[in-house]
Amino acid sequence: MIHELEWGCNEKFFAVRGLIRIVKNFMNQNVIIGVIVVLVVLVGGYFIVSTMNAAPAATQTQTATTTSTQITTTQNPVTTTAGTPSAVTDTSAEPTNSTVVVTGSVTPNGAPTTYWYEFGQSSTLGSKTSSQTIGSGFSPIPSPGYITGLAANTLYYFRLDAQNSFGTVQGTTYSFSTNNNASVPGNPPTTSTNAATVLTSTSANLNGHVDPRSSQTTFWFEYGSNADFGQITTLQSGGSGAASIAVSAPITGLNPQTTYYFRIDAQNQYGTVNGTTQSFTTSGPAAVAAPVVTTQVASPVATTTATIRGTVNPYGAQTNYWFEYSTDSQFSSPLLHSTSQRSVGAGKGTTSVSANIPALQPNTTYYVRIVAQNGAGTVRGDTVSLQTK
Repeated sequence: MIHELEWGCNEKFFAVRGLIRIVKNFMNQNVIIGVIVVLVVLVGGYFIVSTMNAAPAATQTQTATTTSTQITTTQNPVTTTAGTPSAVTDTSAEPTNSTVVVTGSVTPNGAPTTYWYEFGQSSTLGSKTSSQTIGSGFSPIPSPGYITGLAANTLYYFRLDAQNSFGTVQGTTYSFSTNNNASVPGNPPTTSTNAATVLTSTSANLNGHVDPRSSQTTFWFEYGSNADFGQITTLQSGGSGAASIAVSAPITGLNPQTTYYFRIDAQNQYGTVNGTTQSFTTSGPAAVAAPVVTTQVASPVATTTATIRGTVNPYGAQTNYWFEYSTDSQFSSPLLHSTSQRSVGAGKGTTSVSANIPALQPNTTYYVRIVAQNGAGTVRGDTVSLQTK
């Protein structure tokens, strides 16, 4: 091996020395260029042959990484947990020489909420209107304010504030200037809440009366399963008449046999008013719930028979029950036995049930549990053991 390496090195030495002689003999520039080309070809060929004869080297692979930016549009989820309200002040205002109508919107966020406007001749404000109740829904509700006693041709600043049991928030502060226009007197609307009608297990019509008192008026109903309400109907126009009118709104998606509370609210540019609170109870069976079962101790237990027992509460839905028993505590299929299914009705109370099981093995431990099923699901009771004689 050493001799082969020496021979290879000598061979390369003589080849290079021969080329040098050629260069010395031919000084012509073109000849020199040609020699250089020959030299490059020979050396390159040598390295190619050497590489082909050499052991393969490890291959390193580079993978280009492509970075992509995905823009995801996320819709705001519907909020169902009560929290701090939000208040948005509108930039618009309708001033006269001594009054102004300002507007905004408040989202109560599930707790009874009040709102008011702060105002003053500087950005520090300093005065405020009386508070008005806006309800406890989860939707933005228009929240107008009527400010009086202002000076003519004067710059004022104003801001909408809101408060519930979770905290107080302030909207953005804006400004307006009063002018020389005479103010137009007006009054907030009046309302009365009337009894709900067309009651079913899941729906009702809410009724009331609204008197706009000659100003464009909007009304809506608040409702919920407690006196804090939590939901509102769509805002509707009550017109701008000068007499009380009957209004109503249908609601759906209610739970059967449930008491709901509701009231009518109305507002115009002069204020927001709330009707009295009324209640109603939906009809029909209660909402379907899975049954509740309890496996009881078997009694009596004989050599080859036993009476197994339990209780079932159907929770208002038609329910069937049966017993499962086995010599395997895991109730595996080859050893699992079941009694025939029986109806326990659709009541709301707990009923005691039992079944006789024959053809048992003497002096054997069995495992028993009760099973019940209705439209809301299937449930199994705890496992109880028995020992035949």
